[in-house]
Amino acid sequence: MTRPVEHNGPRSLVLWAWGLLRLDFTGIAIGTLFFCLSLTPSLLPRSWQFAGLIGGMNAALGYGLGVLLGKGLCRFVLRGRTWWPPSSRAQTALKVVTVGVAIAASVLMVVPAAGWQRQVSELMGIEGPGVLGYTRTLVVAAAVAIVLVAVARVLLDLTKLVARMLIRRWRLNGEVAQFIGTAVVVILLVTLINGVLLRGFLAGASRVFQPQNTATRDGVEQPSEPQKSGSPASFASWDSLGYQGRNFVAGGPDAAELTRINGAAAKEPIRVYVGLQTADTDEARLAVLLSELHRTDAFEREALVIVPTTGTGWVNPVAARAVELMYNGDTAIVALQYSYLPSWISFLGDQHTSMRSGQMLIGAVHDRWAKVPESQRPKLMLYGESLGSMAGQSAFGYLPDIALMGFDSVLWVGPPQASPLWRALIERRDPHTTEVAPRYDNGRTVRFSQGGDPAQVARDTAGPWDDTKVLFLQHASDPIVWWSPDLLLSRPDWLVEPRGQDRTAAMRWYPFVTFSQVGADMLNASEMPAGHGHNYDNVILDGWVAVAAPPDWTAADTERIRGAMEQTVGVDDSESSWTG
Repeated sequence: MTRPVEHNGPRSLVLWAWGLLRLDFTGIAIGTLFFCLSLTPSLLPRSWQFAGLIGGMNAALGYGLGVLLGKGLCRFVLRGRTWWPPSSRAQTALKVVTVGVAIAASVLMVVPAAGWQRQVSELMGIEGPGVLGYTRTLVVAAAVAIVLVAVARVLLDLTKLVARMLIRRWRLNGEVAQFIGTAVVVILLVTLINGVLLRGFLAGASRVFQPQNTATRDGVEQPSEPQKSGSPASFASWDSLGYQGRNFVAGGPDAAELTRINGAAAKEPIRVYVGLQTADTDEARLAVLLSELHRTDAFEREALVIVPTTGTGWVNPVAARAVELMYNGDTAIVALQYSYLPSWISFLGDQHTSMRSGQMLIGAVHDRWAKVPESQRPKLMLYGESLGSMAGQSAFGYLPDIALMGFDSVLWVGPPQASPLWRALIERRDPHTTEVAPRYDNGRTVRFSQGGDPAQVARDTAGPWDDTKVLFLQHASDPIVWWSPDLLLSRPDWLVEPRGQDRTAAMRWYPFVTFSQVGADMLNASEMPAGHGHNYDNVILDGWVAVAAPPDWTAADTERIRGAMEQTVGVDDSESSWTG
């Protein structure tokens, strides 16, 4: 119960207010430090809303660490000292100074923070924020921090309640009871989050996003060409393909457009797609997919492209159109939906499903392709973007497996840090090469490019390759590539080595803080201009040319296709690789 205040002046009012808040002053100091560090730049520009969210989270975390640090110092270092605790007047002065410095530092930090955001924005080719507007960060951060600290206090009170029950019931020592109470609450919390809450969230999210799967985007119509899944001739009905599947099979160039662009008679491109609602089980869906490949004579085309999809079943229309234009329609592209969830939810809570889907898709198509006489087989190609890249990599234990399975070309775009093969190659990269611009086995089979423009990709992929070509496109500013739980407590190589070409030199690593900054960057990574963040649309064609150019391909052919694609920007666009 709070004592009634004796109104003896402003000092009493201040002390009474702080008594209500029960704030720890060591926590305030460390929380302010964490907030100020959170305003330092990261990979992508942050709006004041995002900056406030991340700032509030870090302030709350810093406050909690400060409370623990203060209690530890008092118990193990300062206890028993003749000069501790200081006089009441000295304590009051110290508290006033702490609060004053914390407020001043937080407000003043907004000025350089806005400047850093303008620098990062300039690297992306967009306009940065002004100082005045960026001050709203303080309001959002304060609100977020208050909520998080309040939640933490509720949990702390719960541990004390359990400890008191143990003391009354079992006559336990206070410290032992507190330890057991803390352990009980932590176990219950972890179990609740990992079990009930996580499963419930995934199930609820699936129900939320499932209705969108039944919708059809305006202007998208059922294809009549038998080369497309969902057509009247298809084993996969139009209604069963899902939102992204209908976008995929209804889009892309037809034979007439390809003939006009390439100046030679074209074939109607084959697009095979099976949705979650096409059949009830994974095995049944794969059976429909193989039947579709057989029905459309996909194994008689020059190029067969397997595309593990992102969360909702999205296939990047830029990647599909590019390869169809390059091969004048003599292609078959095959994809399989495995989820209703956007990639960011699947990545955080259900990576296993995406990786299992990639293994099943690649395994089933490869096994059927291997039965075709070797002299008659199409080129076997693989494309994956974002979560689709990680799903595709899960089919291979080692890099040589790609060649052993007969793949001619592999293009992986914006692979998440958790991608198994990518991570193994990065860790075993050639000596004296950097994590952001690595080289493996001197580039004989696999290459990496951080190029934000066609010329840079061409430089990174120049020179002789082996018969099987594997290319990773990975921007230095792509948080989906560089975010990892390891950022919590360890500084990664890419923040020690010379920086990538579109990352600000002002970025630094701080424990806990950088983890949350890069994590927040993922939320708008796909919204960056082409060539930055998680937007690779301007260099996907060049990636295909590097690994899968048809015979006698020239630079003039590349520019002709690029010009044709620029004229159709937005025709097939739907979701991004991270929201799709």
